[in-house]
Amino acid sequence: METCDTCGNSYDKTFTITKGDKTGTYDSFECAIHALAPTCEHCGCRILGHGVEADERMYCCAHCARESGHQEVADRA
Repeated sequence: METCDTCGNSYDKTFTITKGDKTGTYDSFECAIHALAPTCEHCGCRILGHGVEADERMYCCAHCARESGHQEVADRA
């Protein structure tokens, strides 16, 4: 049995994900998200979708980008 890199659980149905040159073993998507998903620069939540990028910083939504001073970012065109 493999062991999850995030929580340490030994599990017979683990999976591996490779991102760039780093590979990790996980027992659930939840653990993979905690290990791999970017964090919003404003509120700290994990970004599960496309998110918003402004000045090379990632935000979970346009609201958080605006709260961080990027007034040009909008949720809709």
